[in-house]
Amino acid sequence: MTNSPNFDEEINRVGTHSAKWDAMEGAYGVSPSDGIAMWVADMDFRPPACVQAALEGMTAHGVYGYFGNEGPYRAAIQWWMRTRHGWEIEPEWIFTTHGLVNGTSICVDAFTQPGDAIVLMTPVYHAFARVIHAAGRTVTECPLAVNEGRYEMDFDAWEARLTGKEKMLILCSPHNPGGRVWTKAELNAVAAFCVKHDLVLVSDEIHHDLLMPNQQHTAFPLACPDHPVVMMTAATKTFNIAGVHTGNVIIKDPDLRTKFSQRMNALGISPNSFGLVATTAAYSPEGALWVDQLVAYLAQNKTVFDEGIAAIPGLRAMELEATYLAWVDFAGTGMEPQEIKHRIEKVARIAANHGETFGLGGESFMRFNLATPRARVVEAVARLQEAFADLQ
Repeated sequence: MTNSPNFDEEINRVGTHSAKWDAMEGAYGVSPSDGIAMWVADMDFRPPACVQAALEGMTAHGVYGYFGNEGPYRAAIQWWMRTRHGWEIEPEWIFTTHGLVNGTSICVDAFTQPGDAIVLMTPVYHAFARVIHAAGRTVTECPLAVNEGRYEMDFDAWEARLTGKEKMLILCSPHNPGGRVWTKAELNAVAAFCVKHDLVLVSDEIHHDLLMPNQQHTAFPLACPDHPVVMMTAATKTFNIAGVHTGNVIIKDPDLRTKFSQRMNALGISPNSFGLVATTAAYSPEGALWVDQLVAYLAQNKTVFDEGIAAIPGLRAMELEATYLAWVDFAGTGMEPQEIKHRIEKVARIAANHGETFGLGGESFMRFNLATPRARVVEAVARLQEAFADLQ
């Protein structure tokens, strides 16, 4: 299937049980009738035709029994990691979780005890802290430093924040919400920090396929081949199939793999057949071509959005190296957070994520999802410029 995707098509998702569109009025007071949903991190695009065809094949058959023979599914994951990331993995390293938030929660359960602390480099994906607290653990927030508008790791400052209760560190690579692609040197520094403080390392690399032009992501095991790590990846973010809740947790280290396997077995977790079929179809040459077309489109959306934001005095968007999530600092406006939110939600009628939900360092930011047809990005920029017109 070689039909070019039409990312400009505006697909009406209202009334389809879309968290992004159907829940935004309750969350932000922005009506889907005239609002723009730019919060939940899924895309307003259909997945590649090969995924749609695979799922249609399931429904045409019409029998939805237990899934058997995971060989082709695991082979597809191996192929993708080898051809797209240069990473050779073995099928027995792969665990299938109900998405990576579920994968994170199993890691918390498998590698820590109630009362332990887990290190997060904030601001960072808010679901990490949510599952950590729900599991009776605590979060040690280690804020990222901002150097010329770009996030950097600040290990010296983080030393003073440790309490001695830390047992695990969760790395977000590439970083959500800042869009950073960490260098090999930075990843090696993370490994050294974990060795020094005896921390189990979990690397969430769900955004690893969504790279801006001229960016190169390095899978943690390639940067630090001798350091044990729990790798979390998924086709769900890459191909906009988050609703199938299928994540890959890939563990080479036998000790970590045994502990994780024990918790998976104890919790009775087994994969959903729709997710396995969709993932197998996505991790293919057809899927790879679609991703290449997708990231080219997203890069143009980024340019449109960044240019529009730069025209508003006091606003600054971080340079987006990966993901489709723009991270905009409103500190230069001098406004209180409530005023900023009022202008975005009530005047511009845009639902965007509040920065403080991502932890320390996010207080003056808002996160905007750019994975939507370009006309909608253009409209969002125009609305923001109008909402902050008195600054111009």
